[in-house]
Amino acid sequence: MTLLLMLLALLILLALRVPVGIALLVPSIIYIAFDPSSSPALAVQQATSGVFDFAILAVPMFILLGNLANISGATDRLYDAAVAAIGHVRGSLGYVNILTSFGFSWVSGAAISDAAAMGRIQVPAMIRRGYPVGLSLGVTGASSLIAPMMPPSIPAIIYAVTAGVSVGALFVAGIVPAVLLVITLSIMCWFLTRKREDLRLPKADLGERVRSGLRALPPVGAAVVILGGILSGVFTPTEASAVGVAYIGILAIVYGNFTWPKVRHALVTAVETTGGVLIIVAGAALFGWVLAREQAPQLAADVLLSITDRPIVFLILVNVLLLIIGCVLEPTSAILILVPVLLPVAEVFGLSPVHFGIMIIFNLLIGLLTPPVGLVLFVLSSVTKYPVTTVIKGTLPFFVPMLATLVLISVVPFLSLWLPSLLGYPV
Repeated sequence: MTLLLMLLALLILLALRVPVGIALLVPSIIYIAFDPSSSPALAVQQATSGVFDFAILAVPMFILLGNLANISGATDRLYDAAVAAIGHVRGSLGYVNILTSFGFSWVSGAAISDAAAMGRIQVPAMIRRGYPVGLSLGVTGASSLIAPMMPPSIPAIIYAVTAGVSVGALFVAGIVPAVLLVITLSIMCWFLTRKREDLRLPKADLGERVRSGLRALPPVGAAVVILGGILSGVFTPTEASAVGVAYIGILAIVYGNFTWPKVRHALVTAVETTGGVLIIVAGAALFGWVLAREQAPQLAADVLLSITDRPIVFLILVNVLLLIIGCVLEPTSAILILVPVLLPVAEVFGLSPVHFGIMIIFNLLIGLLTPPVGLVLFVLSSVTKYPVTTVIKGTLPFFVPMLATLVLISVVPFLSLWLPSLLGYPV
């Protein structure tokens, strides 16, 4: 009965548009106030337990890294290199959009940062070249989901801390699924542009390709520094985040974009975003402790095992649940609330926590493109000045490749586990 009241209180607060972190803290604090075996000191201890994890320190640094990458000029250089390489292909700017997001993802662990950067550059460029508005917005929104799948991925850090698995393993596990998403989005882009012979650019000469490729090498170097350092064991993901900030900061200085107004905006935005994330982490840590006391994971396991004893059916049920929840909760909040309940059940079914994590992360990322919360939809609308309804219509066709990718990630664990296993990570 207590557990039901806790969940009901959370749903009511969320429906009233109370911030997620506060919505998690309020029922937890009330529970502790009426529990004679608990105390305020215990509440503080549980709430801060998640915030004081060393891996969480990487979150503000990677947020700042993405913000600095936006102002450094790295995105423009990646875009120019992609245009020079494949601009002469029919529908090329759609592929350029996807490939630029893939390149930018190595320095941005958030879909919102990617959508803001790509929406500013690529949507106007595509529309000027005759691409439909819906296609331009849709491919930009869908390709922004590549960023939080690739390392450095902020959702991967949150999941790893919550589930108690290696951040490095989660980082590496997201690479193959991210490449799969690139492929499926490219197929959809080909399908939508296959009859448009006018959607080509003049072929760049060899000199232009070489020059633009060389200009893009320093931004690509960030990926080598961050991921190479992690995989080689030179530094941890948290240390890699600081090294990445320093690297991109130096690039911004070299490119002449390290101005105080831009840097101040990047710092202020990083602090605001980090503050919101950490409040959610604290609230979720306390709420999760209450759920554990009330044996919510065991109850969830009993319910699901009474429905099915087949892992594939369990994965289908979880995916449906997450797709619904993703419409009303952003990924960080949903991961922190649901993983403590769902992961123990997944382990009962013999599923790898790494594979399960990649499935959860990508599923919830799709929610960034679904109303009413759909943060990427609002970011694209704000950056491009097109109505949110226009952005939603543009993204609809791209749900086909996104859902296809989700199905493959869910039913083929090899896609997530092959690379971490190859590199010696426990999976």
